[in-house]
Amino acid sequence: MARHLVATGQLIDEDPAEALAHALAARRLASRIASVREAVGLAAYHAGEWQTAIAELRTYHRMTGLQSHLAVLADCERALGRPERAIDLYRGADQEKLDPAVAVELLIVAAGARGDLGQKDAAVAMLQVPDLTSETTAPWTARLRYAYADALLAVGRREEAREWFSRAADVDTEGETDAAERLLELDGVVIEGDDEDEAEEIAAGPGAPGAVPAQPDTDLTADDEDVDDDEDDFAATADDEADDEEDDEDDEDFAAEAGDEDFDDDEEDRVTGGSARHTDAADPEDVDGDDEDVDARRPDPDDTAAVRTADDGGRGADGERTAPTRGDEPESTQR
Repeated sequence: MARHLVATGQLIDEDPAEALAHALAARRLASRIASVREAVGLAAYHAGEWQTAIAELRTYHRMTGLQSHLAVLADCERALGRPERAIDLYRGADQEKLDPAVAVELLIVAAGARGDLGQKDAAVAMLQVPDLTSETTAPWTARLRYAYADALLAVGRREEAREWFSRAADVDTEGETDAAERLLELDGVVIEGDDEDEAEEIAAGPGAPGAVPAQPDTDLTADDEDVDDDEDDFAATADDEADDEEDDEDDEDFAAEAGDEDFDDDEEDRVTGGSARHTDAADPEDVDGDDEDVDARRPDPDDTAAVRTADDGGRGADGERTAPTRGDEPESTQR
């Protein structure tokens, strides 16, 4: 995986399509690593795959909480013919939290989006920021002055545009822009060469779609030792995830076995209880014994009269009280 990232960093300027292929190969191996998604997004941007670049860089921002590639996202929206979204990204950005270089590039892209909408004067006004006239030369000074000169030229302010192209060329020691060539062009000096190549160089200037200097937050051109370390870390992470998955599977199997044992015990209790009830109901001796107990408790019909006589307190059949016989009198009465 790490070697694919190294190849992406080495090829991204010379062969963006091949760099994107390596980045996609790394994503297939480790899609949850933020630096991999960043590499895919930047490679896609250099290769002109705007939609892929948007998706990957947004994912990278969500994974890291950073906003380091807002200018690239805005430029992709502009390249897709959606300048309004590019302006919205500029408006919604937290300028205080942005890196100064990112903030300036986002401003340049937003000004270009204004120009796309036909708001050329608004583009000129947007670029009139303190960094434009600062005496201190920053890494982005040449690009900002170039974009401002280009915006002035778009509204017909030729002399002012020439001045700012000259000022951009003075500080562009790294040759990031073609400000010197644009200045000669305004002076009427024609440089011999291929017209198409010249047009491509001019189109690649600051403010043109695809011209944002997209640099990764992580170094993609690490040495072999760093690559080996990254691969070891990735392998260790993969092993940990595999162990976690195995532990989860073991827990699920244990829970399933425990559930089956509980079910078997409940089933056995149910079957045993049902069998006992069935045996009790089917035993004829128990049935006969129960009948005898019921008969024993039931009163004898022959004793009904005696019971009634005792209850009536010695009354006869006609309800009159009958005198007891001599032998039935109490002992004191006989005396």
